[in-house]
Amino acid sequence: MRDVSDDIGALRKRHDEARAYLKIDELRARRPQLETEASRPDLWDDADEARKITGALSSVSDDLDRYDALGGRIDDVETLAELAREEADDSVASEIEDALTSLQREFDELELRSLFTGEHDENDALAEIQSGEGGADAQDWANMLLRMFLRWAERRGFDVELDEVSPGSEAGISSATFMVKGRHAYGLLRSEHGVHRLVRMSPFNAQGKRQTAFAALKVTPFLEDVPDIVIDDKDLRIDTYRSSGAGGQHVNVTDSAVRITHLPTGVVTSCQNERSQHQNKDRAMQILKAKLAVLQEQQRIDELAAIRGEQRSVGFGSQIRSYVLQPYQMVKDLRSEHETGNVDAVLDGALDDFMEAYLRWQRTQSLEDA
Repeated sequence: MRDVSDDIGALRKRHDEARAYLKIDELRARRPQLETEASRPDLWDDADEARKITGALSSVSDDLDRYDALGGRIDDVETLAELAREEADDSVASEIEDALTSLQREFDELELRSLFTGEHDENDALAEIQSGEGGADAQDWANMLLRMFLRWAERRGFDVELDEVSPGSEAGISSATFMVKGRHAYGLLRSEHGVHRLVRMSPFNAQGKRQTAFAALKVTPFLEDVPDIVIDDKDLRIDTYRSSGAGGQHVNVTDSAVRITHLPTGVVTSCQNERSQHQNKDRAMQILKAKLAVLQEQQRIDELAAIRGEQRSVGFGSQIRSYVLQPYQMVKDLRSEHETGNVDAVLDGALDDFMEAYLRWQRTQSLEDA
């Protein structure tokens, strides 16, 4: 059996590094405080505050339990390796190798946490897809992107709420709004904010010519604890329209869908998935307040780029990533330069490698600019 002491030493070093970027000492001090607050008999008198406390306790406990469990597993594999060496027992060699590989993989996943440096990275994410240049292909591409991100969220175990989908005039969709709920949903999805470019043989072209289409994803952190946002009714334009897509017999019968435009800022929100116009309006207002809270935090609208990324036109020369189906197959991110030839997997939601590559690229850029 080979000497695995260097492997174990490397794992212990990674475990020590995790103590720093997970802020383990701070979490150990904070957990008893949160447990005390969570055990208060009047906790649920304020449901919003209760959810905030229990959510924080869950996150802190998850990080501490995972960190401690990893340390225990390193001890276990080290003990097993020492016993095997002392007794010259090679029968457990494969078990040791499997344990080392598993630990290395888990540290790879854990170290992604150190890349979440944004103030809102732990938040849920509000995502909006908009078709761009390319006609019917762009509308179809927007629909493909919606499926891709929904499949990604499903793979990650995130909850998704589809708030609004507007059908395209020729195919697919013209726009969609959805919420991704889960820890670090925004921290991950912000890497996808921008224009996505598709190159393929167009199914909408009678000559079967190659077509380029564009669609954009806009991502905003959803703030549960929204500060007091004062919205004057005269600053709102509220439009109702008939819902489209699945949703029951009321769809396309009553004008239950709601679109709200905040006139001073131009922020638009809409919702159509609730059962009544009143519920859709409440949901659209909740989303509007979250968006305006982000704007307020930045003090100036142009500073929103620090959270949401650079805004660009949805067309040629503006893309962050290209998806090429013909004449060859490749997906390439133009920022991190990460690429793969497995286009089908990416379109089915395999986005984690691209997200991690972007976060690492972003950290490198920030260090170079410092």
